[in-house]
Amino acid sequence: MKWSEISLKTLRENPADAEMESHRLLVRGGFVKKLAPGIFSYGFFLLRSIRKFENLLREELSQAGCHEILMPMVQPASLWKESGRWPKMTELLKFKNKNNHDFCLGATHEEAVVDFIRNDIKSYRDLPQSVYQIQTKYRDEIRPRFGLMRGREFIMKDAYTFDLDREGALASYERLKEAYNNIFKRLGVDFTVVKADSGAIGGDLSNEFQVLAENGMDEILLCDSCSYSANAEAAPLVLPENTSVWTDVDLEKFETPNLKSIEDLSKALKTPASQLVKTFFVKFQNEKDKWKEACLILPGDREVNLIKAKAVVGATGEVIPLTDEEVLKATGASPGSCGPVDLKMPVYMDKALKFLNSFIVGANQDGYHLKNVVPGRDFNIEDEADLSQVGAGDPCPECGKKLKLSRGIEVGHIFYLGQKYSKSMNLQYLDDNGKSQFVEMGCYGIGVTRTIQAIIEQNHDDNGICWPTSIAPFHIHICLLDPEDEGLSQWVEVYKNSMQKMGFEVFIDDRKERPGIKFKDADLLGFPLRVVAGKRSFENDEVELFVRSTQNKLKFPLDQALSESKKILEGLGE
Repeated sequence: MKWSEISLKTLRENPADAEMESHRLLVRGGFVKKLAPGIFSYGFFLLRSIRKFENLLREELSQAGCHEILMPMVQPASLWKESGRWPKMTELLKFKNKNNHDFCLGATHEEAVVDFIRNDIKSYRDLPQSVYQIQTKYRDEIRPRFGLMRGREFIMKDAYTFDLDREGALASYERLKEAYNNIFKRLGVDFTVVKADSGAIGGDLSNEFQVLAENGMDEILLCDSCSYSANAEAAPLVLPENTSVWTDVDLEKFETPNLKSIEDLSKALKTPASQLVKTFFVKFQNEKDKWKEACLILPGDREVNLIKAKAVVGATGEVIPLTDEEVLKATGASPGSCGPVDLKMPVYMDKALKFLNSFIVGANQDGYHLKNVVPGRDFNIEDEADLSQVGAGDPCPECGKKLKLSRGIEVGHIFYLGQKYSKSMNLQYLDDNGKSQFVEMGCYGIGVTRTIQAIIEQNHDDNGICWPTSIAPFHIHICLLDPEDEGLSQWVEVYKNSMQKMGFEVFIDDRKERPGIKFKDADLLGFPLRVVAGKRSFENDEVELFVRSTQNKLKFPLDQALSESKKILEGLGE
């Protein structure tokens, strides 16, 4: 493939709306072009990487016993209403057809796959089954960001397993988990597997596959002592076993003028933030699709974890912090002077607060706080739970050693679903005793386009992308510096044909441009091996090989170019 044969323009300037370096490089290299917010066209080079990744997925999933299907992107509302998710999935792009029937674009395919398979499963002899698809998805993100990381339209691989019982479903889970490990190892990326929250998909067992990156969107907690790892959203806070005895001193109101934050209150009272109480107000929809408000209280040195809060309060969708105006309306005071006493909403208490003898909280009156406050005596507790965000230095849930914090990008997520969808959508089989049983399910997703951008986020430098050989659009980038020289051009053609016969893909920059421009573009595009072919070096019987990831420049006689190129590329693929 030659540059002169394709339409490709690289950019020198960074796009104004790109926040991550990987997004900037994708745009500058012509890999993507934005059609609308969160919606991109894939260029020639990126599509080659996508197809390579898809084929790698097919190989590994076939080895894991899955077979490929393809379900529609457009789905009828009836399926989503059957599962109960139609009013709850806020990311669905819903519309009506000409017959005034409700449809949506597929954000995920649990409902569709149950419908696909349920008429084929009659008895225990029809199970287990495992299917997967590679399909375009659409989620109507309120604020799409970071290019392909959080776009509205994206390509995803999703697999589903169907088993007789929990034991079989967990075996399928481990089989697919191992396949995922093989997939990301073959990609040549630095990744980790972490415990995760199941989110809107459901289920009681979940793992994420995270590509490690300094600018990753997710916080990951790791333990060097026992190899524990978890998304910070899902990590539990470990507490000592002993508890404090509540004080029997009456509560007392006192003035706190202009003290509107935990930090201000801590300084004024000369009390550590950990001994104060932070009050947080949220709203959410419950199972009856009604909006509710709740008060969350936790230690002053802790941040609330809204993922944990979602499960605690029984929210069916996102838990949303109240605005300052909503807080004032609900409590009669501005944020900073609010507390749980005399509230007309349920109060949920973080378990860590049971180690205080009493609380200092806002009095729900601007400029005032209460001290000697005791839960159960001065206000009611709806529930006591883990509501805190866990961070670096907190105890490991498995060995008690200190956790460290890293950052990553979620590229794969696997779920044990159990009977969540089989019960709601009546997916049953007859066992060997003729009794109806619900099928056990698992769900396994990999964001194809997201993974490719995550790989770039992990593999780039100041000059551009450093593609791993596994999904590089081309393996070799030839900078033909003197395309009008007939002898040099003939040598390049022979080199290209020979390398292609060995299974390597070659791209030739045959433009009539200055060498500096060609080198800059080669750095930006980032193919693993660059061959610098110029008239002067050709006449001196030598060629320069440049390894993009290490920036090593190596010169060899022309007759060694093929063998040395092969050796370098095979070494990069190890």
